[in-house]
Amino acid sequence: MKSLIAIAFILILSSLGIALFFLMRDKGKSNRTVQALAMRVALSITLFLILLGSYHMGWIAPTGLH
Repeated sequence: MKSLIAIAFILILSSLGIALFFLMRDKGKSNRTVQALAMRVALSITLFLILLGSYHMGWIAPTGLH
């Protein structure tokens, strides 16, 4: 589960970097920046739902502060 979460974070950050690249390169003339940011939002929501479902099924558990 930890590797899935790490991969999801990497994908979210890379999508953000791609959006920045398109923003600088296209200078607002195309909608590729918007598509990359929409992909980032979709990945974030998917990660949140996966974490919620995993907690509900008992695959992950809160450990609290130590």
